[in-house]
Amino acid sequence: MFRDDRHIDFTEPPDNQETPSRGPKPEKETGKKPDQERHKFRVRELLDGTILVRENMVRQLPYVLFLTLLGVLYIGNRFHAERMVRQISALKTEVGNLRAEQITTTSELMNISRPSEVAALVQSKNLGLKESLEPPKKLKRR
Repeated sequence: MFRDDRHIDFTEPPDNQETPSRGPKPEKETGKKPDQERHKFRVRELLDGTILVRENMVRQLPYVLFLTLLGVLYIGNRFHAERMVRQISALKTEVGNLRAEQITTTSELMNISRPSEVAALVQSKNLGLKESLEPPKKLKRR
């Protein structure tokens, strides 16, 4: 049964009147006023906004706001995830380019540090250095 505060009560209120066991039960008043009757959903009310001021809608407002907040968080999370995917893709490309540059630089350094290349570079710069023709001597500790 509906009470005035519109909560559902599953127990029957006690009757002060005794009713015959086999006769028809007297009709009970619902306690509703004619203006509190349950309104049907109408498209016109949705379009002009009067549906938003109904008591049912006002009671559901915290729930609607909560769902709206969840929707905004969901959309924001999706945008953040897409931005992170784009950033990860750009960083992978940059890492690949840097790795290729590192391999190229390492190979150039290995090529330049060979003794024949060092001697040719010193001779082209006219530094006055000459290559030693004697092999290096190994020092021994006593």
